Amino acid sequence: METTSQVDGQAPAAAGGQQSLSARRTADGYLEAPFPWYGLDEAFTGPRWLMQVGTAADGAVEHGSIGHGDEPSVRNEHLAASVGEPREKFAVVVTVAASPSRRSADGTGLLEATSVSSAAWLAGVGLLSFTWPGQMDHSLRDDWLEQQTETAWELADELSGPEWSTLSLPVDGVATPFHYRESEFGWVLAGSTEAGVHLGAYGRGMSAYGLGFAVIKDIAEYA
Repeated sequence: METTSQVDGQAPAAAGGQQSLSARRTADGYLEAPFPWYGLDEAFTGPRWLMQVGTAADGAVEHGSIGHGDEPSVRNEHLAASVGEPREKFAVVVTVAASPSRRSADGTGLLEATSVSSAAWLAGVGLLSFTWPGQMDHSLRDDWLEQQTETAWELADELSGPEWSTLSLPVDGVATPFHYRESEFGWVLAGSTEAGVHLGAYGRGMSAYGLGFAVIKDIAEYA
């Protein structure tokens, strides 16, 4: 799935990357999506914030992310712990339109289908984009991120593999199975909804086991 991620009014992010969360978002890109957006349900009472939307080759909005809790920053976990900084507690929900393989709007190409694996890959890369290993120098992070991005894709392509377990969480009040895995950097999960979208999520410092997901009634309130 090849998409371009962007925050409204800013230049597109590099593939798999994240824009600075210090910039204020607008809901414009989210409002262009023909599918519903998901976030944590009303049991979560902390901060919520827009992140970025991703578009397909024809410019159609294909996925986007909503943050919950502390706004994460790229950090070396070893150094953060060594100076006594509190670990950020956040969960990000990624909504991906469920789309079959289809012709682009201009008829010149074929757009890839999206699947639960798409949501799992986006969530896995999202988690990596806010972390790098404690034993690694910052100058080597790009090489590490490229390698780990490929690993995240391989894991997402094998959701029935031993790295994943099954976790049941409520989606719009209905118990829904998710693929779930943990790493030293946090957790990742992915599943599908009855609303025609796939959900991915990733986080750190917040347990995935107590989460629930629900359709966002008014995305403009998050801006």
